[in-house]
Amino acid sequence: MRHQRQRYQLSRSASHRKALLINLSKEVIAHERIETTEAKAKAVKPELEKLITLAKRGDLHARRQALSALGQDKFAVYRLFDEIAPRYADRPGGYTRILKLGPRRSDSSEMVLLELV
Repeated sequence: MRHQRQRYQLSRSASHRKALLINLSKEVIAHERIETTEAKAKAVKPELEKLITLAKRGDLHARRQALSALGQDKFAVYRLFDEIAPRYADRPGGYTRILKLGPRRSDSSEMVLLELV
């Protein structure tokens, strides 16, 4: 039973949702700011926070876990561990912020800006 196991499903299958979250995480790591829908931003935010916390540890096991979580993208892992994580060395959490932008013109989906603090 799945009592109290709430996750964002985003109207996708499990494999499609996993691929989407990996891609959004890699884009935030690469560009430090992305524009996406509110539901997707809220879904990827905890994943991204966990990756940055993992990168703050900085050991080999953490690097391999991040490599696995980011779909074997070595550039994203390098950037996460060597450029992004040192910025948050003394910060206990809350590495990302969501800023609302208003509805999208075509379908009125609520758009947000997901960025690293």
